Amino acid sequence: MTRLEEIVMAVNALPEKEYGEFRRWFWERDWAKWDQQIEADSASGKLDFLVREAQGAKAKGSLKEL
Repeated sequence: MTRLEEIVMAVNALPEKEYGEFRRWFWERDWAKWDQQIEADSASGKLDFLVREAQGAKAKGSLKEL
């Protein structure tokens, strides 16, 4: 049995309350990794094109209110 199969079995065996706690933990972990990636991409300049697009739209007067 692979490690992944063992994890799947363990998750499937969790009581509903613990499964909910696991899901919350997993989502928070996933979002934290996403935040770290966005911060790294921003710091490296990978997202600079978004700023340029927004500045161009502002200059054209085509920005929409949120």
